[in-house]
Amino acid sequence: MFNSKAAPTPGVVGKPLSKNNGVLLKYATEYRRIVGSLQYVTLTRPDISFAVNKACQFMQSPTSAHWMAVKRILRYLRGTISHGITLTAAHNLHLASFTDADWASSLDDRWSTGGFCVFLGDNIVSWSSAKQKVVSRSSIDSEF
Repeated sequence: MFNSKAAPTPGVVGKPLSKNNGVLLKYATEYRRIVGSLQYVTLTRPDISFAVNKACQFMQSPTSAHWMAVKRILRYLRGTISHGITLTAAHNLHLASFTDADWASSLDDRWSTGGFCVFLGDNIVSWSSAKQKVVSRSSIDSEF
């Protein structure tokens, strides 16, 4: 994948993954190994957290569509190799946090995925993306 064409985003917009997409992979070990490695990459690249979280949801039975999604993440990393978290000295110690959720985006169980990030000055200090533990009945519930 090192010489592959770079992707502009880590995931395809408007094309959600489902357990029924694609053909079941014969050997899932490589998929699991690469997705596991991508989880470590999210420590310094929070921009891929959502896409990696989605790929992790299909570790049990990955398909060809899931494999294509992982390859897209790798192509995105190829094109943004110089990106990452930088910590800089700042006189501004303003604490700011941002959060968002998508309502019932999982086609398989209708659960929402939420995420947040916290900044101290210009430096990110915490972030997360995870599937919510309950099914939301509205977009307001998922955001809350």
